[in-house]
Amino acid sequence: MTHADDPLADPEATAARIPGLLHVPATARNREPIRQVLAEFLPSEPCSVLEVASGSGEQGLWIARGLPQVTWTPSEATPEGVAAVAAWRALLPALHARFLAPVLLDAAAPPWPGPSVDAVFVSNLTHISPWPTTLGLMKGAAARVKPGGLLLIYGPFNEGGRFTGPGNVAFDADLKRRHPEWGLRDREAVEAAAAAEGFEATGRRMMPADNRVLAFRRRCGGVTAART
Repeated sequence: MTHADDPLADPEATAARIPGLLHVPATARNREPIRQVLAEFLPSEPCSVLEVASGSGEQGLWIARGLPQVTWTPSEATPEGVAAVAAWRALLPALHARFLAPVLLDAAAPPWPGPSVDAVFVSNLTHISPWPTTLGLMKGAAARVKPGGLLLIYGPFNEGGRFTGPGNVAFDADLKRRHPEWGLRDREAVEAAAAAEGFEATGRRMMPADNRVLAFRRRCGGVTAART
């Protein structure tokens, strides 16, 4: 596939060309840094990833294409969301064997149907949803991730109850204006919620624009291998 033929090369242009195709501009900025971090944490052998709250699906397609060992299952909480992901997937038939058809899945309503997976990944959910959604994410992931598998969460987080920069202060205020139960979460609270469902924090990575990836491993026999 040439650059001109690649729908992901310029997703904004692709969305402008195809009526109704959902495009999230931030994904084009974030997709490669996220892919690089997932490459670090995910197994190098064939593995399965369930993405919760896939949005448009374009970010997941980019990550899956760049990680050839991964079989990726996207999901969304509404039929409209599932259709949006399916529209992007339809543009890349060569990936259909590894980027599976999107499934209907509400993070806030576990348990989630489906087989066990090696990892659950979620991007930009914890702060753009009420806190019970994060608790549902932990419970749902615990039921789907294999023992020793991973939960990987991308987004902005507070540290020690404090914002990590002025941009996040403004972002949090904007989120709360949009919905009073939204807002940046304390990393420590997220880690405590994960621990309550059998996950242990196994590493975190700083990302562009004051974001982070938090990595958790599901406990297996009471022992979790840490990665710093």
